[in-house]
Amino acid sequence: MTLKNPQAPEYMTLQRPRADVATSQYGKAVDLAESYPGLIGKPLQINGKPVHSDNPDRYKQHGFHFNADNCIACHACESACSEKNHLAPHLAFRKVGFIEGGTYPDVLRLNISMACNHCNDPVCLKGCPTLAYTKYVEYGAVLQDPDICFGCGYCTWVCPYNAPQLDLTHGHVEKCNMCVDRLELGLKPACVSACLSNALDFGVIEDIPKGQKQAKLTIPGFPDPAITEPNIRFQQTKTLPNELTRCDNEPIRYYRDKPGDERYRIGPADTGGTKGWGLPKLRSREDPLVAFTLLSQGVVGAFLIWFLGTKSKGVGEAMTLANHPYSPLVLLFGLLALQTAGLVLSTLHLGKPQFCYRALNNLRHSWVSREILTTMAFYHLLLGYTLVTAFPTLISWLPRGLSTAIPELIGWGAIIFGPLGLYCMSQCYRIKARPFWDHPHVYGAFFSSALILGGMTVSLLFGIAEFAAGNPTGPLLRWLALPILMGLLLQGGSLVAHLRYLTRRGDEASVSRQLMCVTFGKTYTARYVSLGVLTSAVFAFSVMTLNGGWALVVWGTMTLLALVHEVVGRAIFYVAVVPTSHPGSFFFGNNVFATHARKGGLAGMPQVGVVPDLH
Repeated sequence: MTLKNPQAPEYMTLQRPRADVATSQYGKAVDLAESYPGLIGKPLQINGKPVHSDNPDRYKQHGFHFNADNCIACHACESACSEKNHLAPHLAFRKVGFIEGGTYPDVLRLNISMACNHCNDPVCLKGCPTLAYTKYVEYGAVLQDPDICFGCGYCTWVCPYNAPQLDLTHGHVEKCNMCVDRLELGLKPACVSACLSNALDFGVIEDIPKGQKQAKLTIPGFPDPAITEPNIRFQQTKTLPNELTRCDNEPIRYYRDKPGDERYRIGPADTGGTKGWGLPKLRSREDPLVAFTLLSQGVVGAFLIWFLGTKSKGVGEAMTLANHPYSPLVLLFGLLALQTAGLVLSTLHLGKPQFCYRALNNLRHSWVSREILTTMAFYHLLLGYTLVTAFPTLISWLPRGLSTAIPELIGWGAIIFGPLGLYCMSQCYRIKARPFWDHPHVYGAFFSSALILGGMTVSLLFGIAEFAAGNPTGPLLRWLALPILMGLLLQGGSLVAHLRYLTRRGDEASVSRQLMCVTFGKTYTARYVSLGVLTSAVFAFSVMTLNGGWALVVWGTMTLLALVHEVVGRAIFYVAVVPTSHPGSFFFGNNVFATHARKGGLAGMPQVGVVPDLH
């Protein structure tokens, strides 16, 4: 049965299901009102106006069916999508990529056409801090509003399928909208209508289209469907080689242990590379986040060590206002300046920094929103504590007991929200679509950075203050070496555990391991060397009382080494990650070609589909 639309041919028109299937392969009811009462948003509107269709299947989950046996990579679906949505050449809501294998003359290519899969568990919706995403009961569409988006790109991190597209020229994300305006008219999406080879179809997700016999959840090159439960079904019956490689220069290969295995594993491609430093490749779009995370962690660690240290009797009293009237204020105002700089730098990661306040919109689901809330709470508590400490007259008019209690309460509040902010920051990187990050080493990396950078800062500042006052520096440095040593040991244990996890985890994690140990091999080894040097030196200070100016010179050198060690390590953290992804082609979706286009000036030609490195 066909919905009424006399102006369209049958191949463009939505078909009624041939079989009434109530439950999907994921065990979810196809009836969306029954499946997702907690996620469904407001009624669907198109161009700001409520709409309604006479489609009796309107409230059932719809999705795409892709027949890989038929796809000829003509890219008609891409073109139709781009034309319908008026996309710039550098954007594509639907992309056709391919993987290939075999040896000449028996070479076989598998084409994959992919757009947004309008998932049952849309991680983009849960991750987006601005609430730019909504899942609707109408067709199960997951729609995104670029006017609400402020361009953080977090949805592009968590989506396993490269569906959200970050438009650097406009500073926001856009993606496939399931052509809901066409669905309301009884028409299939533009990409499906344009398909020349009957490789794409669309309808109620568990209704196998006419002429197909399979509705598999995955094919080679497609990420694990368990991450988001995507609403796409596949047919792929042709015999494939046991090993397939990508043509987009990603160092990834797909292989199976024996012929006939359904699942292809993922491993690093044999690039024939040798260990290198990879220093030019340490720069990335995430540079503002390198600065933000390290500054935030260092500030939290420094305040934690100093505040708790002043509560201890003995050596810790050397850090109080009573012993050094100016050094604590220098520390507090310095930390406030560093945290301010970190927050400002974090906005440089946004496409629309003027809308940074929207980061708090999704506290219910998004760890990014929670990270910003807790970090801002710590920042304001640090500001309040600094002001009442530097200018006690601000609260001197209050009753004596209250004026004494307020600084303490503010300080302890900062002690709570600082580590809580680091925990939320760590949770932002526990992303299933990025196996390199999805490991507890993230907590170890972030909290160890807080102890190392914070401890080094406090030790150097008050060591200099003690030396200037004519006091021995050894006891204070020995005492403050302990939290730093704890941070170094925590980081060393995290690095070893992470490396073992990458080997054991396999798939994209193993590709990240090769990048880290080969492309950045010498730099990664140098990190272990610097970690050993720092640990040995700090341990020496923790067991021996070393006084004099030379001890401060050594400590200052260690602080500089620790800073370089942390910056390089954090840069590797961002550039070595290999996300689950949809294979690209020789040009579009090829990062190597994009880099070449930017360096050679081709990016200045819009038709190339590469924009200059604007962000």
